[in-house]
Amino acid sequence: MTYVFGFTGRSELDTAFNKVGLTPKVVFTATDADVIKTYVRMGIGVGVIASMAMDDSQDTDLVAIDASHIFGASTTSIGFRKGTFLRSYMYDFMERFAPHLTRPVVEQAISLKSNTEIEEMFRDIELPIR
Repeated sequence: MTYVFGFTGRSELDTAFNKVGLTPKVVFTATDADVIKTYVRMGIGVGVIASMAMDDSQDTDLVAIDASHIFGASTTSIGFRKGTFLRSYMYDFMERFAPHLTRPVVEQAISLKSNTEIEEMFRDIELPIR
């Protein structure tokens, strides 16, 4: 069980299996890790989910085996519509999620004209790996 193809890193799973000449037998896909964990709890199979979807305090009934050495790293983006008025709690969320996204940094990114310019702005920033 894993994510729907093209959603939340599913292509990474296919790439990892293909790299060693295997084809995964995926019997169930979902767009939400909690749904996958529910089916695992029901004994239907094993699940492959993002490590950040595991909660040590809530998932004590599950066994999580680190497989980060098998899968490539992936980057998560934060998106919002151009021209949206961002409230303080939105800036707070972004900075808590990604500490390098301070309000001044986000405001600078908003002022740029294209996503290419935004990508260039963040090109040399080393992102934390979890």
